[in-house]
This record gives sequence, C-alpha cells and structure tokens, in this order.
Amino acid sequence: MQISTSKLVWSAAGLLAVGTATGLSAPALLQSKDPAASGSAVAVAPTSEPSRLIPPIATPNYRAIVAQNQAAVVGITTAGEIKTSAAQEFDFGTPGGDDPLAQLFRGRPMPRGHGTLHGQGSGFLITADGIVLTNAHVVDGAKEVTVKLSDHREFKAKVLGADKSSDIAVLKIDAHDLPTVQLGNSDQLGVGDYVLAIGEPFGLEETATAGIVSAKGRSLPGDGYVPFIQTDAAVNPGNSGGPLFDANGAVIGINAQIYSNSGGYQGVSFAIPINLAVQIKDQILKTGKVAHARLGVQVQTLDQQLANSFKLNAPNGALVAKIEPDSAAAQAGIRVGDVILKVNGNPIVDAGQLSARIGAATPGDKASLEVWRDGKALTLNATIGTAAAMADASDSPESPARLGLALRPLNPQERQQAGIQGGLVVEEAQGRAAEAGIQPGDVVLSVDGTPVQSVAQLKKMVEEHGKQIALLIQRGDSRVFVPLTLG
Repeated sequence: MQISTSKLVWSAAGLLAVGTATGLSAPALLQSKDPAASGSAVAVAPTSEPSRLIPPIATPNYRAIVAQNQAAVVGITTAGEIKTSAAQEFDFGTPGGDDPLAQLFRGRPMPRGHGTLHGQGSGFLITADGIVLTNAHVVDGAKEVTVKLSDHREFKAKVLGADKSSDIAVLKIDAHDLPTVQLGNSDQLGVGDYVLAIGEPFGLEETATAGIVSAKGRSLPGDGYVPFIQTDAAVNPGNSGGPLFDANGAVIGINAQIYSNSGGYQGVSFAIPINLAVQIKDQILKTGKVAHARLGVQVQTLDQQLANSFKLNAPNGALVAKIEPDSAAAQAGIRVGDVILKVNGNPIVDAGQLSARIGAATPGDKASLEVWRDGKALTLNATIGTAAAMADASDSPESPARLGLALRPLNPQERQQAGIQGGLVVEEAQGRAAEAGIQPGDVVLSVDGTPVQSVAQLKKMVEEHGKQIALLIQRGDSRVFVPLTLG
C-alpha cells in the first residue's frame, strides 16, 4: 500500500516487482560479552552537578541471532492473473498514489489479453508443522503461493486467512520438523532498543540488516488498526512479511512498510507488533476470519486552536465528529464534540492511537472511556462492538461460506451504474469460485434464486445449503447462473 503525504510515499516494503506484482527458535540473551563493543552513548552532566553516566549495554550478538534464526525465515513468491481488454498502460495515478506498484510500474504498457502477475516477499515459520506468518499484501490476489526454505526446498502454500486491516496473513505448508523462530513480547520493546531484520530484499536471500527502535505506536495514514514499530533497520521491497528480532533473538515485529519518495529505503521503516500479529493469527486458525472491534465514531486529531476552543490545556485526544447510530459509542452516551482522552486508563494522544487501541480489542470487551465534555472530564463505559464491514472484507476460502470469495455490498453509485438494487461485488476469488470462472468485479445477485443483500446473509444461506448451489452472477450487462460444489 502506498499513501501519498506531500512528496513522500508510504510504501509496502514487501512489494518486489520484476515485471510483476506484489508484494525476523532463538535461545535467551544472544548478546556479546565484550563491553568494548558497545556503541552506547554516554551522557555527561554539567560540571556543576554530579557526574551521571548511562551504564553501557553490550552490543547484541547479531551473528548468533542470524545463525539460529535464518533457517526459519522463508521466501514467498506468488503468481496471479491479470486481464486487460485492450492494450493499455498501467497508470496508477500520480507517484505516491494509493497503489504500492505506482513507482515500479508507472507507464509500462500491458498487452491485450491475459498476463501473469508475480510477486515476492518474506515470511517466517512459527510451528514445526509448517505455519508461516507474513503480510496480507504479500499474498493479496495470488492464485499460487510458494514458500522457499533456506535449504532451497519449495512448497506450495495454502492461505489459511489474510486480514487486510492488520496486514497479517497465515500460510500452511505440508512439511514437518521445520525450524521455527521464538516469538517475543512487543509490549516490552522500548525506543532505542536494538533490532535486526532478516528477509529477501530485491530477492536477495537471507539478508540481515540492523538498527534500533526509533519510535513506537506510530499511526500511519489508512492503517488505523496497527500501532506500528518504527525502526531505522534497512527494509526494502521484498522484506515485507519478514521478521524483526530484538536483541535476545525473539521476533517482536513483522516488517511491513517503508517511508520513501524513491521506492527504496530512506532511513524509516515500520513493523507490525508481534503481539497484534499473534492475536490475528489465533483468530484465523480458529475461525478462518478476523473480527475487529469497533467503537462506531468518526474522530479527528486536535490542533492547538481546537484544543483552545474546547478548553483543553493541550491538543491531546481524539475529537468525536460523528457517531454511528446504534453503535457502541451511541449506547455508551458519547456525543459529537466529546474528546476521548483515555481508554482503560491509557492516554490517547491522537485519533490514530484511538483507532489502534480499539482495533486491538476483542468485540464484546468492556472499555472505560475518559472523555472531555463542557470543560470537564467524565467517565463513560462502553461494550465494544464488531467492525462487520471489515469482517466481511476479510472473507476467505476458509470462511464458513466455503466459497472462496471476498465480497462487499455495492455502494449507491455502483448500484446505479449497474442498474441493480442490491448484490455483492467480488473483490477476490479463490478456490472453487475461481475454478468456476468467477472473477473480481463480478456481482453476486442471488443464491438459488434468492436475492442477497449482505455478506452475512450470503454466509447463512450457503451454510444452510447442501453441497450444490447456484449463484446468479452479473458481469457487465450479462447475467449467468454459476453452479458451485461446496466442500
């Protein structure tokens, strides 16, 4: 994903395009014992005060971390199909637009007909029987996913689930007695801590780069659910999905994005905290999908003028601009104009931090909200709801629908253009649905003649059917029933 901010670009770090598209078990304390190797800074107080020295910390034993973990870091290659109705150029808008391939593909012509889109990224093994963690954008749209081990063995991988909101995907390969990484605790990470990334930047296998944590809890445009770890470890296209290790050799993050105006590394990269990734992984392994929490508010970050208007001492918090009817926020009594200052006692600095805290919760959790209203603070209690739209968008072949379709309702403009009153647009087709010829952009109108209006309705209808169903599909101006055999 690339999101333009002035001239700089948020870029998905794992997208290595070579005429193609997309796209760190360690023992305790792997540290050098040589204090002379430390590059720690020493702070000296003014001569008028007692001397204060920061105790030196040994430099991590990067060699040992790499040696004990590189076998568990894997390369991921994908293949997907692209279809063009006529010779055309891939024009993804201005540089720094929403598509992560804009810098690599801008203006390149694509021939009439069909083509294959290849991608490359990284990942890592977390179980000896072949469970792999990576980024969702590494496998997005892939028809085939291949995992390559450090010993050069290759396995076809099954995507157990992919959650676009958190950018986490879980893969499975058919192998046993595999090396694994040790998972750490990203909550214990601090700014200034040493980190090491291992991955396949530009397809260069088993590449290690080191740095420090330069910030925590970063909220990036369009990524409200993830409180990113910011580092200065060099991360480039192809690194996405690879592990970020702490000084003890435990994985504390998954490398995901870079901040660049060139498409390459420029000193700032971002990783998804491993604690969040584990939460997503556990949901996918249990249910095949991810349910995100939702408060039901539209918020904005305050500036000093807004803070002055609301009689706040500092421009901290999330200002509520809109409340969804019947949402958790509405039921808790939150009002437009409230400023949410804390969630369960944790301060909220800006709107992005609120989104990240709520998104990391579980639907049904209780939350104590400190809000600023009419010049004073008060506490409201909320029961966190479910982000149904996000859950729908992460539908996968492993979902209860058993269709292999990612679907969403059409918006009013799309319904008007298509000349229909309802239906669900296909955003991704895999498995049996893809084999039957269903494609992204198709609209599912009915199941066995019964019109469908929501993903939840479709799932329920499919689960209540036997092994054979017929979907009425609209493609352009044509409609056709497509029979599917369910597993």
